[in-house]
Amino acid sequence: MRGHLPNEAAPQIAAPTQGQVSLFTTCYCNANAPDIGEDLIKVFQHNGIAVQLLSKERCCGMPKLEQGDLKTVGKYRQVNIPQMLAEIDAGRDIVAAIPSCVLMFKQELPLMFPDDKDVQRVKQHIFDPFEYLAHRHKAGLLKTDFKQSLGKIAWHVPCHQRVQNIGPKTKAILDLIPDTEITVIERCSGHDGSYGMRKQTYKKLQKIARRTISRAKRVAADYLVSDCPMAATQIADGLELKNPETNPLTLLRMAYGLK
Repeated sequence: MRGHLPNEAAPQIAAPTQGQVSLFTTCYCNANAPDIGEDLIKVFQHNGIAVQLLSKERCCGMPKLEQGDLKTVGKYRQVNIPQMLAEIDAGRDIVAAIPSCVLMFKQELPLMFPDDKDVQRVKQHIFDPFEYLAHRHKAGLLKTDFKQSLGKIAWHVPCHQRVQNIGPKTKAILDLIPDTEITVIERCSGHDGSYGMRKQTYKKLQKIARRTISRAKRVAADYLVSDCPMAATQIADGLELKNPETNPLTLLRMAYGLK
């Protein structure tokens, strides 16, 4: 992803958000789906939230953690945490578009390094995108000048978001869009990080995902979305969707009428 200049207007603070953020783009948004990060930037800037990219980052470490490679997780931490702290010291919050990455800094690293004050500080200043927007909405700072309704949306709630205990913030924001109906699906997609990417376990993934896909079919929605793009892809592969968009940030950008 390329960098974006921050907005010129002074940021509006709405506790616990500072109104300006640095985006941890993650491996997925850098290499697989940069459009998700681009959509996040457009939505945030539309709401007066200045966005810039971290000057340097490494993988959050979740894939290595799943494989038990704690040494590499520690190496990634030594790069990411100082970069994030520099942004926090400059008055910016951290956001990441992938739930696994947010969870890594909110829960996994703080549990692994409970005595690391820097890790604990980052924990307090990293946000899920819709969690951030919900804080802004509570303070009356979220724009609701929506130009397009979205019809019926089947929203799959990924496990790495549920465990953060932030509540259904994605649904709360999408519910603000006129003439839009959200149906929540809380079933495992079967992806489970690297588990779903392996040849020897792919058939098991398909079996796990069967009920989730069946639930999505019964909804007969215009869109199937998940905050986890990997889960969304897994579910969407079993559906005949009218529309290819599978990320809620993309739908929010569309609802605002942003190109």
